[in-house]
Amino acid sequence: MRRIAFVIYPAFHPIDLVGPYEVFQYAHRLTGGYDCRVVAPVAGLVRAHSGLPVHASYGIGDLDPDGIDTLLVAGGHGVDEARHDRALVDWVTAAGRRTRRLTAVCSGTLLLAATGLIDGCRVTTHWARERQLVAEHPELVVDCDPIFIRDGRVWTSAGVTAAMDLALALVEEDHGRGVAHAVAQEMVMFLRRPGSQSQFSVPLWSGQPASDPIRSAVAAINADPGARHTIGDLAGTAGLSPRHLQRRFAAEVGVPPAAYVERVRVEAARRALAEGDEPVEAMARRLGFGTGETLRRVFQRRLGVSPSDYRDRFRAMKEYA
Repeated sequence: MRRIAFVIYPAFHPIDLVGPYEVFQYAHRLTGGYDCRVVAPVAGLVRAHSGLPVHASYGIGDLDPDGIDTLLVAGGHGVDEARHDRALVDWVTAAGRRTRRLTAVCSGTLLLAATGLIDGCRVTTHWARERQLVAEHPELVVDCDPIFIRDGRVWTSAGVTAAMDLALALVEEDHGRGVAHAVAQEMVMFLRRPGSQSQFSVPLWSGQPASDPIRSAVAAINADPGARHTIGDLAGTAGLSPRHLQRRFAAEVGVPPAAYVERVRVEAARRALAEGDEPVEAMARRLGFGTGETLRRVFQRRLGVSPSDYRDRFRAMKEYA
């Protein structure tokens, strides 16, 4: 039974707690392998940044730092005050020295950095906190491209739903891919994203490729969404005839090759829109859509929003980082 301790504080992000907590709880129902505990500076009601009241069963004076397998520090606006709470930082430091895994979600990386336990590590955080983390902690190697990073026993993730991707990766490390996939399906998580390859997401509802030829075709699409991925090209990569490739791809992945390519391109475009100022027309050419109008039509059909509106809405979320 692995004990997972979730560290929260006033004005934390509730999804940084609830998302990973539910991942571990679903995994527990399948395996009986986890004991989840929520700890705060003081036991009792803790109000999240959104105003949601959350009950912490333990205060730092109540939960022994020994016996914790994985420590997960939530992020949120309140981290700027929490990382100057000496008692909290000392408890996280004591617990972190003993744990098998030391993890942080979103801006929780700033609290973890205050302990000194992750000095020299490669870490990530929410993109809106990147400059702050780089400026205040030059001892860290900050990389905000991946949605989560593992550096030895230290795991850090970007914000919001990336916390669930991180938790799934931890479950997979403990119990294997089958359990992690089952948890994601049960939670209706549309995408399962593989950390360092985060710029390209794989539809979770699809099957995992069972054969090397189809895995090679999927890998080629994921590696360069904007490249030419006709049936002939993918068949050549897989070493199969075009007809055989189409049949096996649909059987193993669950969708035809063209549909898979479009979904991966959409995910790459979503990330580019969220992180940069590249013109839509240039982005459309780079990612294989051909024209900005095609990209706009695909976004409207799949997401119900135009690329420019998507970019504006995502940037409006920055204030919550």
